[in-house]
Amino acid sequence: MHLGLTPWRLSSRVDAHELARQAALAEGWGYQSFWLPESHFTGDAAIPDPLLSLAAVAAQTHRIQLGTTSYLLPLRHALQAAEQVAVLDRLSGGRVILGVGRGHQAATFDAFDVAPQEKRRLFEARLATMKRAWRGEPVPAGKSSVRLAPLPVQQPHPPLWVAAFGPKALAQAGRLGLPYLASPMETMARLGENLRRHAEACDQAGRPRPAAVPIMRTMFVSEDERLLANVRERLAGDRAAAGTAVDDWAVVGSPSEVKERVAAYAATFGVTHLIVTRLRIGGVDNAALETSVRLAAELLG
Repeated sequence: MHLGLTPWRLSSRVDAHELARQAALAEGWGYQSFWLPESHFTGDAAIPDPLLSLAAVAAQTHRIQLGTTSYLLPLRHALQAAEQVAVLDRLSGGRVILGVGRGHQAATFDAFDVAPQEKRRLFEARLATMKRAWRGEPVPAGKSSVRLAPLPVQQPHPPLWVAAFGPKALAQAGRLGLPYLASPMETMARLGENLRRHAEACDQAGRPRPAAVPIMRTMFVSEDERLLANVRERLAGDRAAAGTAVDDWAVVGSPSEVKERVAAYAATFGVTHLIVTRLRIGGVDNAALETSVRLAAELLG
């Protein structure tokens, strides 16, 4: 199974050196990909330009792939977005995985003057333009046309995943024949249902089901039972997960328990890519989080 992760220390105050340090450690431990989200106007949690941050990571790493969990296409000009992705793919030697999304926060759409009801149409139209540009084809631009330069190393383009959760988003991802990247908050039952919806949408569109089945999961590994109990208690208080058992959406336990749970995801859902995420657990210090990340790689990498 491909093993990736998001940073265990991440905020708008984390500088390039710290991001690169974490990615370099992850690469040395055996992680195969390093992921950043996108968020706007959320104070210290804002990550408005994941590609720019990943460029800093690319300069200090050699093999690890560089991913976005949800690069928001409705907020961007398609040609400029295509250029920026291609540049990062060049800078990194062909290591980009582009997870794309539509976004959901009304304040963000207002700030970028995007009508929320248009987000799916804009997403699909802009993605189509970007794919055409990455192939080196002429793209209409005003009264003429342009060709993208440079082109990405990976041809016809870097791997594309779609961050999706609701039925409409899943149907769109399936119609496009792209893998859907499962949210870290999906319960086991919801994950199974969403995978089914996505597969049906692929079949209805006459698209082959993607080989990649990626999911994001909160994970914490430790031999310390007291620490594990503390982590479970804090995760149980997560408002986004209200009313659901921690084990239904997170992987928390001893090394043997975690290995067994991950094997179950592979056997039950056919998961091919696991992105260890939501690691900033309140009340758990960075040293413990870093140890957990290292142990996960030793178990699963």
